[in-house]
Amino acid sequence: MNAKKLGFGLMRLPLLDTADTAKIDHETLNGMVDAFLKDGFTYFDTAAPYHNTCSETAFRECVAKRYPRDAYTITDKLSLFMVSEADKLEGFFADQLARCGVDYFDYYLLHAMSRERVELAERIGAFDFVAEKKAQGKVRHIGFSFHDSADVLEELLTKHPEMEYVQLQINYIDWEDREIQSRACYEVCVKHGKPVIVMEPVKGGLLANIAPEAEALLRAQQPQLSTASWAVRFAASLDHVVMVLSGMSTPEQLADNTSYMRGFRPLAQPERDALDRAAQIIKSKESIACTACRYCVEGCPQGIAIPDYFKLMNELSKFGEASAGRARANYAHMVTQPGKGKASACVQCGQCEGQCPQHLPIIELLQRTAAALE
Repeated sequence: MNAKKLGFGLMRLPLLDTADTAKIDHETLNGMVDAFLKDGFTYFDTAAPYHNTCSETAFRECVAKRYPRDAYTITDKLSLFMVSEADKLEGFFADQLARCGVDYFDYYLLHAMSRERVELAERIGAFDFVAEKKAQGKVRHIGFSFHDSADVLEELLTKHPEMEYVQLQINYIDWEDREIQSRACYEVCVKHGKPVIVMEPVKGGLLANIAPEAEALLRAQQPQLSTASWAVRFAASLDHVVMVLSGMSTPEQLADNTSYMRGFRPLAQPERDALDRAAQIIKSKESIACTACRYCVEGCPQGIAIPDYFKLMNELSKFGEASAGRARANYAHMVTQPGKGKASACVQCGQCEGQCPQHLPIIELLQRTAAALE
């Protein structure tokens, strides 16, 4: 893999119309691609769901048609939430090659693996399918991106040692998170000898806008560096991380990222200490002391995913209005899932409060959640 650790994530591309994610600004993207490649970076990452397949076609128009094949590397993904039948895999893959304008992918990943998706992949032969594409030369390297617990990751890598790379969500706020388990998942990859590609290093942009007192700590160490740079550098400093993706939307974001990643150096110990203190300040802004034990969920007559919604409320309190759109979008998606009632569906039976080890006023907090997120 390229020695330069910054990858161009093609999932938040510049738009001609902010209301239509399919209308990508190709002229602006051309300039960003030119600057990226000129600085010696080569890694691009796309997937069919990004910009409703238009991310792939934008890659074709702005990269594949404008540069020789050896000037870049391209990663695409088998999205099992879009194709879930064995006889559809071949067509899905062929369409991706065509949309990207390439004859092969450098990296091809099973997309967003979880326990349920691993079971689906086994059932329809997706692991065998990507291995076959590698044998045919249509894919150079295979792996998967992952969103589940370290235990599930351990099972997956034990059963499928042929997987070469793992893409994980890693950032300094989620590093010790009980649910995302970034550190634990990273350590499983190290144990199995699998190089790690990092996604969401800036947590969807949230770590570019942190509490002023936390930002002041970082500025005191490196006044010239952006707040977002600390998040990218944290991930890139991990020994077994070979690539850090950034979903860059503007030339300014790209210029900032390449400015410190073209001559990347890992975080020094004083910088690590400052980042730890900044993380503690950000976490102290959490408004709900929920430990996600999930005792409150058992027996809820409305099936309300209380800890999941409280996690979103804590994002709001930690990152303010900058996180509001993301929190509401995530909430809107959550409540469409089977068995997940809205916060406003609470009938105030009180069984959750009787089960909560933290003695939280859950009924009142659910009312606040509904007001903030619905």
